[in-house]
Amino acid sequence: MLVEQARTLSRSGMKKHLRVLPMYAGLPASEQMKVFERISHGVRKVVVATNIAETSITINGMSFVIDCGFVKLRAYDPKRAIESLVVVPISQASANQRAGRSGRNRSGQCYRLYTEEDFHKLPPSTVPEMQRSNLSPVILQLKALGIDNVLRFHFLSPPPAQSMVQALELLYALGGLDKHCRLTDPLGVRMAEFPLNPMFAKMLLESGNFGCSAEILSIAAMMQIQKVLVIPPNQKSQAAREHRKFAVQEGDHLTMLNLFEAFIKFNKSSHWCQQHFLNYKGLMRAVTVREQLKKLLGKFKVPKNSSEGDPDPILRCIVSGFFGNAAKLHSSGVYRYILIGTDVC
Repeated sequence: MLVEQARTLSRSGMKKHLRVLPMYAGLPASEQMKVFERISHGVRKVVVATNIAETSITINGMSFVIDCGFVKLRAYDPKRAIESLVVVPISQASANQRAGRSGRNRSGQCYRLYTEEDFHKLPPSTVPEMQRSNLSPVILQLKALGIDNVLRFHFLSPPPAQSMVQALELLYALGGLDKHCRLTDPLGVRMAEFPLNPMFAKMLLESGNFGCSAEILSIAAMMQIQKVLVIPPNQKSQAAREHRKFAVQEGDHLTMLNLFEAFIKFNKSSHWCQQHFLNYKGLMRAVTVREQLKKLLGKFKVPKNSSEGDPDPILRCIVSGFFGNAAKLHSSGVYRYILIGTDVC
């Protein structure tokens, strides 16, 4: 919208040219660096950013900040056992932090798209991550450290009781805890050693039994990378066409496996990634993560095997860890969680 408006204004005789740039964590590094480039006097730089610009980076020469009053926060729903990004009003602390970005190098102004009355209604600070996260990894680590009574543990920001109960139920269902809420040996102890969500740990530890540890290692590594697919705003249709080459009806996990195997097949080529609109740095990170996970599986003597192209064992193995997220197509046309019977959003 800003680019379109800039074109209209330039046609009507506006002397200053607008350079509109996006800024968010998943943006390729080359695109991110454009934000820090110097510009000529006849150009005004406009950066459209997520809350990465609130604390993580300082862009020289910024005189004006426009604060929309909202933020996307990672939140965990204990009922559905799903983490998602939700749009919520910012806190007063975040609003003040945003205003501070306008005067880092010279005096500036912050325009807030909400009233002073609304500002005073905002929460004083952002909800601590402990109170909006999946607690199963935290509880597993506490158990591994020998803290048995996690419900009485003195958290700096005590999490909701419902989240604690759901996390304990999940760990019990995965086999990481016994009926007395003690860490099981060997499964629970081994799960605690993985630097991953317990669901991923269970899936990896079971992969040898399903005969697909090579494929599951690749899938687990790829699922740790945030942005694998690159979709440039001016090349959306070409990117979608290239990405479809890797897609399979069995689902996203198998699509990610195809991406990773193709990347290895083409000798980890950055040029190949550019051609297929893939994040080269993200895929290289997946290669590193896979090697680390492979060492852990070797330590626990999980058999090294491959399904040789058969998707069935891979899908069964994924379900062994992620059964809590299983959903079924309802007659109304929506998917419903098998465990709790609510609609998948």
